Amino acid sequence: MPHWRHCLTIGLVALLVACGETADNEDPYARAEAARLDAAFAAETRSWQEQRQARLVAPDGWTSLIGLHRIELKSHFIGSGARSGIRLAMGPEKLGLLQSGDGAYWFTPERGVAVTLDGQPVRGRVRLRSDADTTPGTLGFDDGKGALSVIERGGSAFVRARHEDAPSRLRFGGIEYWPTARDWQVEATFAPAAAGATLPIANILGMVEDTPTPGQVAFEREGTRYTLDALDGGDGTLFLIFADRTSGHGSYSAGRYLDAPAPGADGRLRLDFNRAYNPPCAFTAYATCPLPPANNRLDLAVPAGEKAYRKPAIA
Repeated sequence: MPHWRHCLTIGLVALLVACGETADNEDPYARAEAARLDAAFAAETRSWQEQRQARLVAPDGWTSLIGLHRIELKSHFIGSGARSGIRLAMGPEKLGLLQSGDGAYWFTPERGVAVTLDGQPVRGRVRLRSDADTTPGTLGFDDGKGALSVIERGGSAFVRARHEDAPSRLRFGGIEYWPTARDWQVEATFAPAAAGATLPIANILGMVEDTPTPGQVAFEREGTRYTLDALDGGDGTLFLIFADRTSGHGSYSAGRYLDAPAPGADGRLRLDFNRAYNPPCAFTAYATCPLPPANNRLDLAVPAGEKAYRKPAIA
């Protein structure tokens, strides 16, 4: 072998050995740092999961709902008795009379039944403000364990009832999650919509309402670009309603929700699909969940976040 080739071969071997030694020397530190970041991320996600489940089973959480009753007449007697126009699943046989007219709601308690309005004892006929009001009211009964409120959706009004002793709350079965993966934290960009832009958003009751949209979020996954129409999450944050290829195949069939942070000045933000969560309708039949708009039905499987809830058998 010519001398120059011999020297070059020796040099290349030495360089490869040196690089290998450098990589070996650096690799344990890189692995340790990656493991530390993974552990911290998993701990943060686990804390979020615990807080999420605690909110669901709180005395006024979604699992405490016991009824959703459309207000169809100007007067409805409310109670758990068979003759009540709005029959409660739990509570006094006769609770009181609900009256409505000109967009206002009034409640008169049954004689001898203890009822509160926003924590204060009700002595006679009182106005019950719906959730369309800036200060909605709540009626309490059963020593505060039960609650009634009026909600308005799509031009209709409903009485929503909840109770701390709801079987769906007391027998809550917990939520299953896909394994936490930092890979499902994705970088995204936000494009603001024109002023006054709206989206037609359907809810699970079949009602459609034009809802203001602040804009659209875009992200890439394995070389494909996806977009999600956003709703206002409050304080500049974004609320995303989406379905994906796991919907009905591991995750809740009607889709999931995702809260996103406020975009930066450059329009950038990060979406963490590990925190994709089920809408209230996954846990109760008495919610009015908004459903994903057409653009938000992704041709992509998102095996991250909450899986479909398995409701326990309730006698």
